[in-house]
Amino acid sequence: TLLVQTLRALGADVSYYIPIRGKESHGVHIESLAPILDRGVKLILTCDTGIAAHTAVDYAKSRGADFVITDHHDLLLTEPRAEHRRSRRTSDSEVRGRDKFNLPDAIAVVNPKLLPGNHSLANLAGVGVAYKLAEALLAEESPLPAREPLSGMIRARVRVDTFESLLDLVALGLIADVALLRGETRALAQKGLESLRNTERLGLKIIAEFANQPLSQATEDYIGFVLAPRLNALGRLGDANPAIELLTTDDPVRARVLAAQLEGLNAQRKLLTNQVYQAAEAQLRNDPSLLTQPAILLGNPAWPGGVVGIVASRLKERYNKPVILFNTAEGEPARGSARSVEGLHITEAIASQSDLLLGFGGHPMAAGLSLEQENLPAFRKRLNKTIEQMLGKAAVEAPTLQIDAWMFLEELNLDLATSLEHLAPFGAGNPALTFASRNLSLKSVQTIGRGGEHLRLNLEEDNGGSQSVLWWNGAGEDLPDGKFDLAYSMRASTYRGERQLALEFVDFRVVEEKVVEVRRKKIEVVDLRSEVEAFKRLNVQTFVEGDDRKKLHGIDRYGLQPSDELAIYTAPPGPAEMRAILERVKPQKVYLVAQSPPAEKTDEFLTRLAGMAKFVITKKGGETKISELAVATSQREATVRIGLEWLAAGGHVAIMGENDAVFLSTGSGEGNEYVRKELYVAVKGLLEETTAYRSYVATMKDPEGLFDF
Repeated sequence: TLLVQTLRALGADVSYYIPIRGKESHGVHIESLAPILDRGVKLILTCDTGIAAHTAVDYAKSRGADFVITDHHDLLLTEPRAEHRRSRRTSDSEVRGRDKFNLPDAIAVVNPKLLPGNHSLANLAGVGVAYKLAEALLAEESPLPAREPLSGMIRARVRVDTFESLLDLVALGLIADVALLRGETRALAQKGLESLRNTERLGLKIIAEFANQPLSQATEDYIGFVLAPRLNALGRLGDANPAIELLTTDDPVRARVLAAQLEGLNAQRKLLTNQVYQAAEAQLRNDPSLLTQPAILLGNPAWPGGVVGIVASRLKERYNKPVILFNTAEGEPARGSARSVEGLHITEAIASQSDLLLGFGGHPMAAGLSLEQENLPAFRKRLNKTIEQMLGKAAVEAPTLQIDAWMFLEELNLDLATSLEHLAPFGAGNPALTFASRNLSLKSVQTIGRGGEHLRLNLEEDNGGSQSVLWWNGAGEDLPDGKFDLAYSMRASTYRGERQLALEFVDFRVVEEKVVEVRRKKIEVVDLRSEVEAFKRLNVQTFVEGDDRKKLHGIDRYGLQPSDELAIYTAPPGPAEMRAILERVKPQKVYLVAQSPPAEKTDEFLTRLAGMAKFVITKKGGETKISELAVATSQREATVRIGLEWLAAGGHVAIMGENDAVFLSTGSGEGNEYVRKELYVAVKGLLEETTAYRSYVATMKDPEGLFDF
């Protein structure tokens, strides 16, 4: 967007193309380049890519087109070459400096990795490199030939206005790309955030309106949690090219249509991300030894490639270890996304295993890679050894948290938080200060957020001081019990026009174990899995879902009541649902019948769900609940939710609402095949997990183990 806006302001005839992640992954590919050159394009300008595009550059050159590369990814080293094509502006000293790098044969390569490591521009991300090129172009006295005559005064105003209006994009790109906020990168991010708060860019204003988060409150966290996820969802689950139109259009109607697409895709991205995250955590729980390695490497054939990077970042933050997550679809190479920790250049660590790889690329904090699946065990072993050597003992020791200051809760106030804002923006290379308080008690907890995924912890210390702390994505996590120390960050935020203190959870440690006398009664289990006739003689509360519920006068998972006895006729769809049933009823005795509903193929389930959606729209005015559909299908709520999103991605239905209650309406008929494919794989994986769990419940030798939570 930054380069398109700049070149158009200077009168250039510009078209643009962003590779579609699901089809092409990253980089410059001849298959996409050829039709562009067929249209007569004579100059290809890259942004945030191209440093390894030797084949594509040579192909363009053979077609009579030039290449200018702007990128920030790491350079490949090579032996000095005997010949080096010189441009008019390349000095002999520059050629000698570049000879050690294997650069594509472009007429210009603009990359901060060609600068000394201590240069103030060395940490620029892709948008920063583009901005520096724009800065140089806009500073030229003679602009590019305009398609329409412009007076010198108008030309000058266009250049100045464009120069200033680019800074909002610079902040957005630098922070979303997790650039190291040092040197000029940090200065640009600071200036850009101020520009973002006052931007006139229509697309950003409408995104903020849809999110109900005013741009006037923009900080690096605002970009990270509001703007970046929505814009990223477009490229991760579909085609990112409409984002440029959204960020450059002056048409309010078109901007709203595009922003609405972002909202829908972002909702789908959340569902897929949560599913992959929970599955990754399940792998770590099942094999805790994975957490003792220098890096966390996990894979699954059902994990969508568009979200594994997001989940890798989330796991990295949780465990303070480098993380690589792979999609291991059958018959395909393993494709992974890596996220790193401070002090580890993850791309260099991956590059040291290049003989095992089909491809890789990235920068210090993030990378992408692919390899044949049979090479994964060797890659894991060698990479862990490399990381251990690069990080030393820190790679295998339990991570420690650096506390910048210990504070009493009563010392925390808005004035202190406001003064800390002078150190912002925070992020990679400039982490937020971490404070801590001792001997706290948890007085109460509130769930917040549309889906109740966040927590507000209300805390108190011995001297009477109290504060509230936000725990993002804390729902479902273990809460501190008894006395504990708490680490947190502190910011000044604006809520409904008022400035206030905001504390955000980092970690806790229990310092005084709360003495609790546990008298747990073991649940008595009567195994009736092969004696269904004996079950029919019982007169107890019975859990039944699916087609048998009405026939057996059973009760679904949400209608059960506390009781000493419970019959489980239908095997629940998963261990979480089994746990919820037991917590709701609290039985002392369970009659386990565990009849499994017929296993549904993915197409069968989606067809049945489509019929239910049609019934809801035509007979119930579109109002329904995810929980009701889960009961009717005897599946997990997540399976139903993602199945509905699959229908929406096909243009069959439209969905409003992210909580249990949703409103369905007839879709527009316009679909997104890439999103449908990703969601189909997700539904398939969930259905297979449910089938496997029900088979386990039906065949395990010791059923008492099912109820040992």
